[in-house]
Amino acid sequence: MAHSLSAKKRIRQNVKQRARNRARKTQIRLSTRSFRESLRSGDAAKSAEALRQVIKTVDKVAAKGTIHKNTASRKKAKLQRQYNALVSKG
Repeated sequence: MAHSLSAKKRIRQNVKQRARNRARKTQIRLSTRSFRESLRSGDAAKSAEALRQVIKTVDKVAAKGTIHKNTASRKKAKLQRQYNALVSKG
């Protein structure tokens, strides 16, 4: 158990920050899920809009420092490849 005031404050800050980070990561998962569902439907226009939304979300989360910028870049590139495969196929 923390005894000093600064350690107690750090615990309070960690709890808040963990909640924020978890919410941001959940946003990424939800937007990615909707993008993958639009890919499965085969609608290129709907998929393009969903991809833009995922990229926007990932960039925002990376800018806040919740995920590393290279992780964000890797996620975006993977989703872009999936979208490109759909467009080239159809």
